Amino acid sequence: MTETNPTPHTAKQSGSSMVDRLPVTPTQGWVLVGVSLLLLEIGAIAQFLAGVLPVGTGAIQLAEQIPVLLSRETIPNRGTHVPGSGWQGTFLGLSPARAWGLRVGLTYLYGAVVLYWLWRGYLLYRSRYRTADWTPFDDVVRRFRHHRWGQFGLVVVLAFLILAMFAPVLAPTGLEQNAIDPYSHELEYYDETTEQVETITIGTANQDSTSQGTEERNIGLMSYDDYDRFHPFGTLPEGQDLFTQVALGARVSLFIGLVAISISAVIAITLALVSAYYGGVIDLATVLVSDATQSLPQLLVVILLSVVFAQTWIAGLYSGAALLALIFAFTGWPSLWRAIRGPALQVSERTWVDAADSYGLAPRTTMRRHILPYIIGYLLVYASMSLGGIIIAAAGLSFLGLGISPPTPEWGRLVNVGQPLLTTVSWHIAVMPGVLIVIVVTGFNALGDGVRDAIDSETDLGDEKEASAAASGAGG
Repeated sequence: MTETNPTPHTAKQSGSSMVDRLPVTPTQGWVLVGVSLLLLEIGAIAQFLAGVLPVGTGAIQLAEQIPVLLSRETIPNRGTHVPGSGWQGTFLGLSPARAWGLRVGLTYLYGAVVLYWLWRGYLLYRSRYRTADWTPFDDVVRRFRHHRWGQFGLVVVLAFLILAMFAPVLAPTGLEQNAIDPYSHELEYYDETTEQVETITIGTANQDSTSQGTEERNIGLMSYDDYDRFHPFGTLPEGQDLFTQVALGARVSLFIGLVAISISAVIAITLALVSAYYGGVIDLATVLVSDATQSLPQLLVVILLSVVFAQTWIAGLYSGAALLALIFAFTGWPSLWRAIRGPALQVSERTWVDAADSYGLAPRTTMRRHILPYIIGYLLVYASMSLGGIIIAAAGLSFLGLGISPPTPEWGRLVNVGQPLLTTVSWHIAVMPGVLIVIVVTGFNALGDGVRDAIDSETDLGDEKEASAAASGAGG
């Protein structure tokens, strides 16, 4: 019996994953998994979008009606400890700390599964649908997978994104109960004096759970108060849960940073493409406008514009976050434009750009197809680093009382609240949000460094040759 060697396509199929042996195609399986993941948390995603977009109250209320798989209702961490009976009202009778930790762990596990699903989608596209066997982007991905500092930044950024998107899920309590209207909500607790389960308003309980710098008036890290409430980061001087404020404040910082960077990136890309392609007077005019904008002290300009537009309708969008995002965008675009102007000018002088013009392609098509792909990488690097600076600037304005208006939480204002207590036992009020600001900004900078080194084709050339040789050996 003659043994026939399998074709490369057959060999590839024989070594395929279990997805290939399912009654659906790999693409269909990937799509089905994605739809399932989306449906699991469609409520949380809808509430996130309704919370950050300028939509009406009706849309927000509608989003709140959508069920959420992971929430304080499905995995409650608020309960009453009755001597002899254990915890009552918490998930499976766990302590509030363990119930909260379980909810946090499941939320981040969900985020990790979504990221793995995206990675599998990229691999599926690369192996089955991409016409080219290799592109320079493959080397970028491979180099980044060996860049530990960049991976650290990616982990920090992803953890920050999950914290911001799922803030209501991760928070031990809600913002309305915690700070906006605590006297309209009640909680049950076990009173050791009467040996009965009593009811008290959350506002009154907060007054007895304050952190004001003394041993008698302090609820520190990973502590319970007298009403069986668990506070991962302790409490504020008025008794509100600090972690709830920090988690919801992350959403505000993310909104300001993403909106500002997105608008700045659109402006920078448009001006870089036009000035590089046409040059001459257009490039000179862009340079003059950029120099004039950068010559102004950005912090003072931001403060001035924040005060000038404080009474306008824009300042009312998302408690002033939309106004700050627009101010940062229209004062920060020159730095992004200058970062990509040089690469755009270099690419515009390449022979393939001249060839595209000789074939009669429209200037817009030439810029989009033959110049834009070569400057996107540089834009990602500097945008990542600039986003960290925007987060610090927004926190600084709130620290000075010029940023986000209360009761919307913001990290800079939390640092300001805790500053007088920094040298006392209530140091956690200022330190925890301050440490998070440092970690998040460092993460964005590390991610930018990793992307920059991965894009650099001269990085780790020896490793690339070894990897290519190993791949050739494996293929043989």
